[in-house]
Amino acid sequence: MFGVVALLGGPRARAQAVDTAEAQRHFWVRPLASAIVPGSGQLMAHQSRAAIYFAVEVYALTRFLQLTVVSHQEANRFRDLAFQVARAGFKPTQRDTTFEYFETMQRFHQSGQFDRDPGGAFTPESDTTTFNGSMWLLARRTYWVDPNQAPDPRSPEYARALTFYESHAVGPGYLWSWVGADDQLGVFRETISQSDNAARQAQDQLGLLLANHLVSAVDAFISTRMERATHRPFTLHTLLGPASTSMTVSVGF
Repeated sequence: MFGVVALLGGPRARAQAVDTAEAQRHFWVRPLASAIVPGSGQLMAHQSRAAIYFAVEVYALTRFLQLTVVSHQEANRFRDLAFQVARAGFKPTQRDTTFEYFETMQRFHQSGQFDRDPGGAFTPESDTTTFNGSMWLLARRTYWVDPNQAPDPRSPEYARALTFYESHAVGPGYLWSWVGADDQLGVFRETISQSDNAARQAQDQLGLLLANHLVSAVDAFISTRMERATHRPFTLHTLLGPASTSMTVSVGF
């Protein structure tokens, strides 16, 4: 008798296990689809709010691409201005470098010389109104007992100050001067600001894109789980905004 039950129970248990595994696989279809393409999981469930996720995705992606293009265009403008105006008198060979360099250019009218005595002993820029001069002042304040009284040039203090200056000052290939070009400097500052603002706004849109994927996936996950638990239609209403996200739940009877 027990043998017959065991024989009958074996195939039935295996069939139930297969059904459970299949159901488990199907359970993740909608959440994963929504994580990849927001709204797709809702569309598979014939939920009208799929259109909201699609609309948010298209809007955020379009704005991200537009703002990225604007940021790059303005970046090219301020690099061209720097190369053709402020750096032109120093015969630069390289147009591009780090963004911090261009930010520094808008704060100082002149870079100053790197070495004020190229034919003799190395002499840092002393004019503190220039960028290199400000770096030499910072080096002296950091390593000398008295920044206005030079120690022996062979001393460790002097050597450390020179090393600091050489690693932080602008070298011969990147010197600049906005003297006599105040109008161009104003345009330069404006384009940097516009490029920076566009890049920042593009990052905001990227955050909205990621939030849209996450919320759509969570929406699909909760909907699928609740429908299986209650055997009733389950709806999760979401509202995405620039500063907050809200959700409301409704269960059909």
